[in-house]
Amino acid sequence: MLFLLNDSVFSLDGIARGVRLSGQRFRQLSFPSIIRMGQELYSREPLLQHSNPARALRLAALISAKAPLINAALFVAPDFNCPPGEVTVRFVNAQFEVMAELYTRQRDGTLDAIYTDRQIWRRLAA
Repeated sequence: MLFLLNDSVFSLDGIARGVRLSGQRFRQLSFPSIIRMGQELYSREPLLQHSNPARALRLAALISAKAPLINAALFVAPDFNCPPGEVTVRFVNAQFEVMAELYTRQRDGTLDAIYTDRQIWRRLAA
């Protein structure tokens, strides 16, 4: 499964869903708690998906495990070290074909934030 976090596509296929995601602690973790965790991470590192891809991958796996219909998340921090509550969050269920194209572009080194925005987030003016 592919998961888009801001402007980076992660493959969740190799993530162990066994012990880590099925334990008692995970079951007690709510989706709002995961969102808050993401906001805290992005408030400290607004480019988390680039600066710490391993941590971003774990966040993507948590989101996907708790909300399987979501395959894209956008965390936008207005500034470094902003309060976590100021980090805005959006979720999308993007079509498989679009995700595959983004993944291919990323692998080929041609994926950028502008292209990702136009295909998924649509925040920029046309």
